Amino acid sequence: MNYILFDGTVRNALLPFTYTRPVADIRVGILTIREKWEKYLGYTTSTITEEYLEEKYPMVELDMNVMINASFLPNEVLVEMVKNLQENEAIFYGDEVVAFFTTNTQEEVDFDTYKAIVYDDEIVQIKNTWDIFLLNHKIIKYDFELLTFDRTSQPIPNTVNCIAKENIFLEEGVDITFATLNASEGPIYIGKDTTIMEGALIRGPFALCEGSTVKMGSKIYTGTTVGPYCKVGGEITNAVIFGYSNKGHEGYLGNSVIGEWCNIGADTNTSNLKNNYAKVKLWSYETEHFENTNLQFCGLMMGDHSKCAINTMFNTGTTVGVSANIFGSNFPRNFIPSFAWGGSAGFATFKMDKVNEVVEAVMQRRNIEYDEKEKRILEHVFELTKKYRNF
Repeated sequence: MNYILFDGTVRNALLPFTYTRPVADIRVGILTIREKWEKYLGYTTSTITEEYLEEKYPMVELDMNVMINASFLPNEVLVEMVKNLQENEAIFYGDEVVAFFTTNTQEEVDFDTYKAIVYDDEIVQIKNTWDIFLLNHKIIKYDFELLTFDRTSQPIPNTVNCIAKENIFLEEGVDITFATLNASEGPIYIGKDTTIMEGALIRGPFALCEGSTVKMGSKIYTGTTVGPYCKVGGEITNAVIFGYSNKGHEGYLGNSVIGEWCNIGADTNTSNLKNNYAKVKLWSYETEHFENTNLQFCGLMMGDHSKCAINTMFNTGTTVGVSANIFGSNFPRNFIPSFAWGGSAGFATFKMDKVNEVVEAVMQRRNIEYDEKEKRILEHVFELTKKYRNF
């Protein structure tokens, strides 16, 4: 069977992260949503997404296909139902389609002609940007069980201070010494070829993905995911950092989501709680207004390729778009558009020729090519987001 993950109705609610990737390639827990589905199904998947992303994320369509709503995370019961789908059958959770069987001759799908199969068991859906950090505690636990079932951890060095050692799993190539790992509140997963330097204090649930580094004296609290190929330091709590991003120095990051290829300057701090303890409002790309999250704790949402300078201060509930460059004293605004250059004193547009120079230099440091496909995606996002740059 051919499985295709589609963005569904939540794509706009997951901007700015879905400007540069399908919903399926959002990381939450240890794995991306796509990696979870592929692990459960035992098959690779392709994607239905926005047209400008198709070159990088092409769809593979065969005679018979099962379409899966990528905002829903797999579990054993749901996956079994998906595998058993027959032609003209669809799985619904409430009013929302979770998955359906289709053929390559169907240009439009009329679900009134489908046999509806109701899923009414427990399910996890990523519907908003803040769900990525809010649900991360729970999803790390699910992914930990999925990845470590019937496997044995690599030995933990004697210099490591462990609490609830049975909930700690090290992959091959881990370099760790004189750190403290406390897995009493949830599992700790340390991925392949990672480094945890001396003096780091880590409390689970926590995931360090392949090739990442936790620097000396770091303080990392529950519900945090780092990686792959990231460097982190300072104080972090309940944050999800996508691949190839760095927060390498002192400063606080809490209840936040950081995209790929971002850099957080030294002594940058994010506020995750308002002074009056009120519920946090966050910029909505759907309504183009600030909307109530109903959360008391909510920090920073930063899209891919964005950077901030040393000593940057982010207000509670700040959204930063794609490829923004933030610097200067005092708090910048709570919504910083994509390709913005500046800070509290004002912004200008970060021009595409300069963007390309920076992105190429950053990716080259990791021996990854900034190819024409990536350039075209960023150029398209630049045009899509022009309306927000009223500088």
